[in-house]
Amino acid sequence: MKNGWTNFIIGTVRIRIVGKGIERFVNLCVRQGIMISHVKKVEEGCITATILLKDVKKIRILIRKADCKIYFVRRQGFPFLTKTMWRNSGFVLGVLSFFLLLTLLSNMIWKVEITGASPETEYEMTKKLKEVGVKRGEFQFSLGSPEQIQRYLTDSMNNITWVGVEVKGTSYHFQVVEKNEPKQQEKSSHQHLVAAKKATITKMFVEKGQPLVKVNDVVNEGEVLVSGIIGNEKNKKVVSAKGEVYGETWYRSEVEVPLETNFHVLTGESYNKHYLDLSAFKMPLWAFSKEKYRTTKVEKEVKPLYFFKWKTPLSYEKVIIRENQTTKRVYSKQEAVAKGLETGRKQLKAFLSEDAEIKGEKVLQQQLENGKVKLSIHYQVIENIASTQPIIQGD
Repeated sequence: MKNGWTNFIIGTVRIRIVGKGIERFVNLCVRQGIMISHVKKVEEGCITATILLKDVKKIRILIRKADCKIYFVRRQGFPFLTKTMWRNSGFVLGVLSFFLLLTLLSNMIWKVEITGASPETEYEMTKKLKEVGVKRGEFQFSLGSPEQIQRYLTDSMNNITWVGVEVKGTSYHFQVVEKNEPKQQEKSSHQHLVAAKKATITKMFVEKGQPLVKVNDVVNEGEVLVSGIIGNEKNKKVVSAKGEVYGETWYRSEVEVPLETNFHVLTGESYNKHYLDLSAFKMPLWAFSKEKYRTTKVEKEVKPLYFFKWKTPLSYEKVIIRENQTTKRVYSKQEAVAKGLETGRKQLKAFLSEDAEIKGEKVLQQQLENGKVKLSIHYQVIENIASTQPIIQGD
């Protein structure tokens, strides 16, 4: 009986054997395959030994053949421990409930601390945190990771540059760095309107200043469109030129569209599995269903469990299994050209201002190479080309 852990699970019994046939009894045990250990002579005609619980019934028969008497001295192992616990089930349940309650309380949020933020930003951040469940009394393992919370705050709040998230036991600490808006430079009271890029003038709306160009004129970058100096040589006046000057500008875009594309898409179907991670062993808590989908994308969320402020070896793991499908998309050459024109237009609109308008487009070059359609596209755009330029004394 060398394996102490196995013996503990099975259960062992310490016995005392008294009589003249002790040697015969030991020999009978060996012949019957009964494991007997820790044999010790107490006195003449009396020994003590240890046997497995499962062999107790067998030795009752052998003891009669050996003309001996047996006395049970001590019982050890899990079966006896379970029996004792069952007799004291009320006390055991009370202890287990106490530790379970402490563990649950140790994994709840009891403090949310925000530092480095103004009162207005702190109030707004508190509201945002409540939206994702970060508040007093919430279980930590039901929340996203600190990285996910950090990303959510950074994306949803425009008045912060950075936020650090730190979890200390039952407390969440947020360190905030707010944006410092640069002070706007005072605009010069006197300015020209100049061309921001080369263009052909299409329309003009001048509120103040002297127009120096007219519709259909071609202007170069930096050329004065509306002067802030008005009047004649005798009665000259300097003002701040204001207005909008729209011109036709030109852009060129290079776009590639593959004729065949394989990509993975999520169908929207998913299910969750929950585990209690015991380091070397994962015990499923619920959702024992087998895999439902042929191809899947698996996401894991692991939350350590705490006892007071100490991190335990236990952790709660949520596994999200999403159905994933591989799809093949095939374009004809004409469809690829149409998709390329659409992509190029979207890319250009993202670059232009909101009031800009794409007047026309023309494919300068298209070729099919290595399974891809390559396009070179020329765009005509109507946009406001006026930008301000301060009038320097002496102009």
